[in-house]
This record gives sequence, C-alpha cells and structure tokens, in this order.
Amino acid sequence: MKTMRQDRFIVDRGIKYILLVFALISIIILFLIGLFIFRQSLPALRTIPLSDIFLKTEWRPTMDRFGILAMIVGSVMVTIGALLLGVPLAIGCAILLAEVAPRPVQEFLRPAVQLLGGIPSVIFGLFGMVVLVPLVRQIKVAGNTGFGLLSASIVLAIMILPTITTIAEDAIRAVPQGFRNGSLALGATKWQTITQVVLPSARSGIVAAIILGVGRALGETMAMIMVIGNSVIMPKPLNGNPFTIWLRQARTLTGSIATEINYAAPTHESMLFVIGVVLFILIMIVNVIARSIIRSRKH
Repeated sequence: MKTMRQDRFIVDRGIKYILLVFALISIIILFLIGLFIFRQSLPALRTIPLSDIFLKTEWRPTMDRFGILAMIVGSVMVTIGALLLGVPLAIGCAILLAEVAPRPVQEFLRPAVQLLGGIPSVIFGLFGMVVLVPLVRQIKVAGNTGFGLLSASIVLAIMILPTITTIAEDAIRAVPQGFRNGSLALGATKWQTITQVVLPSARSGIVAAIILGVGRALGETMAMIMVIGNSVIMPKPLNGNPFTIWLRQARTLTGSIATEINYAAPTHESMLFVIGVVLFILIMIVNVIARSIIRSRKH
C-alpha cells in the first residue's frame, strides 16, 4: 500500500512538472516572438524620430516618410465598429444557445455558428467585395465607393462572431444551476434571471470571449485588405455628417505589413516590424484593460 501511494505521488509530481514545462515553453515562445519583432524594429527606431512615426499620417516609404497614425486610427476604428456590431449579436446568440433554445434548435445552430470559424478569411473578403460593398455603395453620399470602414466592420463582425459566441456560451453554461433555481424560486422571471444572475456570474468568461474577439479583429489581414479600400489616409467624414466617417477608405496596420513586406527596402522593412511592435502593444493594452475590468467588478 505504501509503495502504491509513493508511486501515485511520483506520478502526480511528474505530471505537475510536465505541465509547468509546457507553460514555461509557451511563455518563452511569446517572449522570443516579442524579442525578435523588437530587435528587427530597432534600425527604424534609431533613425526615425518617434514623433514622425506616431504623430504623422503620411506613409510614403520611397520618400522616407513613415507616419503610421492613420493606420493606427484605421485599425482601432474598424475594431470598434466590429465590436459594436458583433458583440451584441454574439452575446445574444450565446444566450439563445445556452438558456433559451430547445435542444433541436441548439443542435442546428451551434454547428452553423462554429462553421463560421472555419471559413478562410479570403472567403469573407470575397463576400464583402461581391455583396457588402455594392450594398454600402447604395448609400447616397459623395465620395462613397463602398470600400471603407463600414464594409470592413461588418465583415469583421461576422468573423469574430463564432469566437465570442462559443466562449460566451461555455461561460454561461458554467454558471451553477442552483443560481438559476434560487432566482426563479424568489419570483424572478426567466429573463430577469438571465440578465441579473446568469450574465453577471459569467462576466469573466464573457470578457475573455470579447478579448479574443478583439485579438482576432486587430490581427485580421486578408479580408480587410479586400474591403477597406487599403488607402493610407486619416479617416474623416465625407461631408458635414460625422457618421459618414464610416464610409471613408482606410488601411489597417496588418494590411501594410501584408502588402509591403515582400518588396520593402531595409529601413522600410524595419518600419514594418515597428508596426508589428505596435500591434503587440495594442494587444497587451487590451488584455490589461480587460483584467482591470474583471478585477474591479469582483471588488
């Protein structure tokens, strides 16, 4: 008996150390990626003033002008637009699948939503070019070509839908059934139970789902190149209506890397790695903000 206990203890410790090694490997890989990107960006950071990089909007590599502010604004705006359109739809779909829909409907909808996650981004781009861009072009505004932030936001909202829906549904299902039973026993309706008990209890999982959606949105490349217009210009309204800014063409940070890396000169190539560093920092900022929100809600 004593030998069996010792064997189990050895196995448990062995598994613990193996899992620790796996975790450390993941951290090391992340560190090495960040180190490589930062190292490759150093030539540009040493020769080009930070004010010219982050405060100017003109991107002309052949003339040694490397302002990326317009691309940062384009990336942030298209991400915000995708979240505004996609998050309510994804959370509503998650609530439907986890709390409302009968089993036959769940068995039909869940694979359909998950199937969206397996479609290549270029297919979403083609859908945007053929269907969405002509529809957006019908908006009668001077200078509206259909390619722009609105089309890109709609495509991106569809792309992040399966990620947020799947994780949010799992978080909602993880809420103990006793919470629901207690709320219903106190006289709350089913909808009150969902909104005031279930969703607050699943908040951390839902926030994590949204974080992954933001990461997907910031990192998307091909579909954005195809529908956003891919012009390095600062997004501004097309007329006096401020909402027409969503009809303006733009370019994302990832779009510049994808379209220019193959023919970039040394300084130009280093600047593309600076863009990679900026993307890295943006993702870190999103994660820090999300963790702060979760902690503040817990307190």
